[in-house]
Amino acid sequence: MKSIRERTFEIEKMFLSPYACRSENTAGRDRYEAPCEMRTEFQRDRDRIIYCKAFRRLKNKTQVFFSPEGDHYITRLTHTLDVSQIARSIARSLSLNEDLAEAIALGHDLGHTPFGHSGERILDKLSPNGFKHNVQSVRVVEVLEKDGKGLNLTKEVRDGILNHPKSGTPSTLEGKCVSVADRIAYINHDLDDAIRAGILKDGDVPAEIIKTLGTSSRERINTAISSVCRASYGKNVVVMEEDVLKASDALRSFMFERVYFSESSKREEEKAERMLTAMYGYFIENSGELPQSYIDLIDEYGKEQAVCDYLSSMTDRYAMYMFNKIFVPKGWTFIDEAN
Repeated sequence: MKSIRERTFEIEKMFLSPYACRSENTAGRDRYEAPCEMRTEFQRDRDRIIYCKAFRRLKNKTQVFFSPEGDHYITRLTHTLDVSQIARSIARSLSLNEDLAEAIALGHDLGHTPFGHSGERILDKLSPNGFKHNVQSVRVVEVLEKDGKGLNLTKEVRDGILNHPKSGTPSTLEGKCVSVADRIAYINHDLDDAIRAGILKDGDVPAEIIKTLGTSSRERINTAISSVCRASYGKNVVVMEEDVLKASDALRSFMFERVYFSESSKREEEKAERMLTAMYGYFIENSGELPQSYIDLIDEYGKEQAVCDYLSSMTDRYAMYMFNKIFVPKGWTFIDEAN
């Protein structure tokens, strides 16, 4: 009797595009593991990511707005789930491997810093090794998780995580689905958050962008996914139609000008920079106060890398807690001598 995993292989042979990455053709893991009877290797990767500590921390990491007070702002976790859903939709429409696309999407931001891309820019300035969240995400799954053992993910998933930024070149079409899905997700949902925060109004988006993409987040995302499907179906590419791509790039530029690099964002980034710079210097000078798992990294990777690993792992709230613990004086309790 064939295993469930083997039956999945047969289904993929019948229904996946010739350009898809079939589960049975994976390049494998760095360390051999016996196959699972039920799950393909990409399905196992998805499960490992969902249950790792770095994934759980995403719920308290900023997407754009630092430690937002409202309940409905996008966090790094909800962004990740958005990317996963969009990537799966694109992969399904193109008859690609949804399991691989989902695993890459769920892991693509595991190495992101507190305070969103501001935190990334700050650590990139502080560290002599530089800092990129996609590189750090791979480091999380290869080195930092499971007390230094890593998650031992497949090469295809790690490649997709590393190459998900716009400048990347994923080796699989599923990785390209995630790269496109990431841009679709953050531009549209960051726009919703900016309107919710009062930074933008509904009528601020240029009319030519609205005309092409739509007036609501739902319409814009549907327009983008449908465009990718029309432009890519039956081809060895994952691309948008030219007019939709042009409008999406225009919306992205609009968001950078009006939201990401706005005066209010710069003021908050200055505060985050003071906090992270102070903590970076403190732990460089007092590396013995790092958690033991990060102290154990120093001999092999150096003090600067270990400190960056620790700071980038922090949630927004934990970073503020640790800053207060180190630098803010505690109040004294005086004994009432009259009693």
